[in-house]
Amino acid sequence: MQWTLVIPLKPLARAKSRLSDTAADGLRPGLALAFAQDTVAAALAGPAVGDVAVVTDDALAARELAALGARIVPGEPRGGLNAALAYGAEVVRAAHPESAVAALNADLPALRPLELARVLDAAAEFPRAFLPDAAAIGTTLLAARPGQELHPLFGTDSRARHRASGAVELRLAGVDSVRQDVDTGEDLRVALALGVGPQTAAATAGLLIGGQ
Repeated sequence: MQWTLVIPLKPLARAKSRLSDTAADGLRPGLALAFAQDTVAAALAGPAVGDVAVVTDDALAARELAALGARIVPGEPRGGLNAALAYGAEVVRAAHPESAVAALNADLPALRPLELARVLDAAAEFPRAFLPDAAAIGTTLLAARPGQELHPLFGTDSRARHRASGAVELRLAGVDSVRQDVDTGEDLRVALALGVGPQTAAATAGLLIGGQ
């Protein structure tokens, strides 16, 4: 099964505020863009991925991610993350009604295409399925087979919320790169230890990050 991934990205100027302990205000937009670039590049290299749609209204991010091959969906409506994901899935399915659609976080700089493929192959067995994040509280991927609504419930305690909505929790070993999103300095240290993509490696080269 081929999937279309919907990746949301807020304006870079407002992204990654929780990295303030690691990166100064002026550096965080560049980090957020680097995370998204490495995420999108790895996703597009995945054998189970046919298309990547990035929902954003940030002009710089749109230009850079389109250059990688992503389709850009202007970030309307301005109702937050779940509204953006639902809108992105709607746009995808307006053109291709039978698409299998998965929401993927934009901050997975260590993402590996073959690990993503394993997750998507497992998700294909269920109408809706999700992968919890490394902290086992949030969600990094939510998938919906053809004919199923995505029904995203990202945000606080999204693991519990997605499970309560009827989505099947995927319990897979060896897919750490798909689970390791980056919100905090500690998250970034773990991602760097896993091995990040080239854009994130360059963007973090000047940072003093313990444990590198």
